[in-house]
Amino acid sequence: MFQGNSALTLDAKGRMTIPTRYRDALTEAADGALTVTRNFDGGLLIYPRPVWEEKREAIMAFPMSARHVQRMLLGNAQDVEIDGSGRILIAPELRMATSIVKDVVLVGMGKHFDLWDATVFAQQQAQDLAKGLPDSLEHFSL
Repeated sequence: MFQGNSALTLDAKGRMTIPTRYRDALTEAADGALTVTRNFDGGLLIYPRPVWEEKREAIMAFPMSARHVQRMLLGNAQDVEIDGSGRILIAPELRMATSIVKDVVLVGMGKHFDLWDATVFAQQQAQDLAKGLPDSLEHFSL
């Protein structure tokens, strides 16, 4: 399970170092194979390949009325490998589509990660805090 967030920097080629605390688990569970795609919130999703393959099957089974969701998730999916230096390449197309340039935040979301431009992530966090808990979580307690 992935949790927490890490402030990271992309290099000039768009490569990002996977934090050490996740690298061993990703190497063991997915042999370093990941899939990166867009999400609907303005960031990217990063899945260990075996988890993505399950998601991909579910996405492909969506009804025709959700074709736009298939285009967004499958049409933007890029398979990447963790290199010998522990980095992955974020494709230029995905960086442009999400305004990701240099400073990013990698957010552990359980079985996958979100990747955000650092400024956009800070804005999203402020919006999320202002919203508070939704009514569907009224009985949730920490």
